Amino acid sequence: MLDQVEVEVRAGAGGAGCVSFHREKFVPLGGPDGGNGGRGGHVSALATAQTNTLNRYRHTRRIDAKAGQPGESNNRHGRAGEDTILDVPAGTVVIRLSAQDEPEEVIADLRTDGQVALLARGGRGGRGNTYFKNSINQAPRVAQRGHRGETVRLRLELRLIADVGVVGLPNAGKSTLLRALSAARPRVGEYPFTTLEPALGVVAVGWGEFVLADLPGLIEGAAEGVGLGHDFLRHTARTRLLLHLIDGSVTDPVGAYDTICHELEAYSAELARRPQLVVINKIDLDDVGARRADIEAAFRARDIQPLFVSAAAGIGARELAERCARNLQEVREAIPAVPRELPIIKPKADSRRFHVHQESDGVYRVAGAQIETFVEMMDMENELSREEAYRWLARRGVVAALRRAGVQAGDRVRVGDIEWEWEQ
Repeated sequence: MLDQVEVEVRAGAGGAGCVSFHREKFVPLGGPDGGNGGRGGHVSALATAQTNTLNRYRHTRRIDAKAGQPGESNNRHGRAGEDTILDVPAGTVVIRLSAQDEPEEVIADLRTDGQVALLARGGRGGRGNTYFKNSINQAPRVAQRGHRGETVRLRLELRLIADVGVVGLPNAGKSTLLRALSAARPRVGEYPFTTLEPALGVVAVGWGEFVLADLPGLIEGAAEGVGLGHDFLRHTARTRLLLHLIDGSVTDPVGAYDTICHELEAYSAELARRPQLVVINKIDLDDVGARRADIEAAFRARDIQPLFVSAAAGIGARELAERCARNLQEVREAIPAVPRELPIIKPKADSRRFHVHQESDGVYRVAGAQIETFVEMMDMENELSREEAYRWLARRGVVAALRRAGVQAGDRVRVGDIEWEWEQ
């Protein structure tokens, strides 16, 4: 099972606005009627029960949404670009990556079937020349190009959603225990690392049930990525109860227990504090049965009361399932109820706000979301488009702010990714 991939998602660019004038018989001088371009398609993630791995993205390096369609005459707006939806299994965490591919921010934690998260927003469609008509310029020959969509580097991590996670060294009998407690049929073998990927099973106890996860075996150094390392430990993050399974036939069962505890602590202190049940497996073997009292005494010295089972023979399996169910109920009851609070409504940031400053290279920088988007959508190399941009900037106070900052004709002005020579 592939449980981690890195992809780049690109939302669609907006469609270009249209330059058009109304023309029909007996109306030789019709006004502008160029429509706006459609917005670019968004990229979203959808948690679905129809898949349980990220295999479909194994060889995918980039995912693109469709661009918006350009506007047309008669004030016909372009069609919005088709959205792209990534189907991911429930339990997927979406993490934004930096330019160096380092984790930056968790964008979404998709835990339930049907949950949706917007990953990259499509670009705005450009305005047609109808938008630029005013009392001064009644026949504008200017339209905007579409704005680019967002581009984001992401890591998709699948973290199993299970109530109980079985941890232990390789060949401790975790897969056999899952087969004994549930209808799941993971592969079982008499050699280490039979389980290379997690497996889930539903365990029924009375009228209730819980989800049990058979997780790949740990070895010393797993917290640093040795062996299956983080590929295993990631899946313990959501479990409420850890079932610590130990092979009773090993020379030092307590040492095996300490190895796993050390790796859990090194990976996450919170994980190491999670409720645990210590279970000694293979009690059906003669040498384990003969050493049972000694093993129990060694753990009691640590203030631990171990349970004894034989996953292969089914000895103690039902009692273990009932004990897990009781402990889970205690864990749920121990979680304090969160009082329902009214949502805090925060005012939306004013995208019209901007500020002007002179950068170290002498260029005057205008920073502000709405200003940057507008200028980036204008063709500042075109004289007519540039004149229209000056008028728009003047109406919003940007020209006055630049003059107060000391800008002169011939100086360079930078807005977003666009830089040009100031003419006023």
